[in-house]
Amino acid sequence: MAFTNGVFDLLHPGHLDVLTAARAEGDALIVGVNSDASVKRLKGPSRPVRDQLARAAVLGALECVDAVVVFDEDTPLELVNVLRPDVIVKGGDYTPETVVGGDTVQALGGRVVIIPITPGHSTTATLAKAQGNSNG
Repeated sequence: MAFTNGVFDLLHPGHLDVLTAARAEGDALIVGVNSDASVKRLKGPSRPVRDQLARAAVLGALECVDAVVVFDEDTPLELVNVLRPDVIVKGGDYTPETVVGGDTVQALGGRVVIIPITPGHSTTATLAKAQGNSNG
């Protein structure tokens, strides 16, 4: 089973690239989604844009996603320890050494896979552009 996690506030092509690549790494894909409280702590009081139920519903509707779990901690470490995935997958802004839970997965004989970033896609950049664009 493969695992990935994130906020997934405004789903974009970069997210889809990571999710589809993650699914290809295992016979099932479980996605951990930061709770609303967790996102506020990590990203600030104006986030998330969409609540955790909406974000989980959108992810759960994707063919490549087998299950979605919302977690309240700032990192998915507890979830990784419970799920014990064979593969943990993250986007290219991480290295195998910085993936939370990666050492746990590797200690169990699993792998850490990094998917290259899809250029030009970022929720933070999209929100900044939208807020600065008065032409609508």
